[in-house]
Amino acid sequence: MAKAKTVPQIMDERMAFSFEVFPPKTDKGMETLCGAGGVLDKLYTLNPDYISCTYGAGGSNVGKNLEVLKNIKASGKSVPITHFTCVGNSKEQIRQQLDDYLAAGIDHILALRGDLPLGHTGTGGDLHYATELVKFIRQELGDKFTIAVAGSPEGHISCRSLDADIGFLKQKQDEGADFIMTQLCWDMDQFRYWVDAIRAAGITLPIDVGIMPVLQASSTINMALSRNGCVMPRALSELISKYWIFPDPFSDQTALKFRTETDESIAQKKADFRKAGIEYTIKLIDEYRVAGIHGIHLYALNKFDDVAEIVKLSGLVDLI
Repeated sequence: MAKAKTVPQIMDERMAFSFEVFPPKTDKGMETLCGAGGVLDKLYTLNPDYISCTYGAGGSNVGKNLEVLKNIKASGKSVPITHFTCVGNSKEQIRQQLDDYLAAGIDHILALRGDLPLGHTGTGGDLHYATELVKFIRQELGDKFTIAVAGSPEGHISCRSLDADIGFLKQKQDEGADFIMTQLCWDMDQFRYWVDAIRAAGITLPIDVGIMPVLQASSTINMALSRNGCVMPRALSELISKYWIFPDPFSDQTALKFRTETDESIAQKKADFRKAGIEYTIKLIDEYRVAGIHGIHLYALNKFDDVAEIVKLSGLVDLI
């Protein structure tokens, strides 16, 4: 039986297409995602090349992360990729978890430092940066893993400069990384600049672009600003302003003492924003596809209908 192609091998042949999911905290959530006829089964109908699953800092949900990935592996319909962080992990713990993934047939990994818990200034583990994690995986396990690493087109929010961030990305390549999965970026001018800059720096790795569908104003703002510090282009800001829910889109509208909109107007604005946001996301995908990238990686948010609509309308899946 021929060995399945790795993600970089797929990218050598054509543009890849994939999804990101997260491990649910409850048994009900796991059943919705992994059960018969659940979200994963529906995502498989779109023929993604791979599905990645996030991983809590310090392995706080590593059990459910592995359970989700085992389901993807058992389906035989997509390559499973685990996220993996340095936070709270000793070298012994990292090695044991890596062995557990390999034993389950999970041989693709996104090597991350991980978001630091609030109030923490370090990882609290033996490894402190993604560069160290990539090096450790290669030293301990050779080429048993295909390693993806994060790329930040606007520079990591914790890094002193974009140039420094590109230097660290080059170091990840030198330590043995196989491809890049980008952080969220809506600023296409900045993305194109970053691609030119990393290529000029000698970084030759394939680029897989992470895209969060624009579906809700509050989640879009939160994703941009809570951890990433992303620029929101004028067109996206105008879109949010046009369908702004007064006085505050983050609040529970039914509990606001001084709310200024009816339930009906709020529901209509949310529906209109979703429709306009999907159109915005499709246009963004169009721009990325002509920017010399090697893959589109959609954050599915453990749902199907929204990403299915985007995939089909954008032409990522051939409907003929």
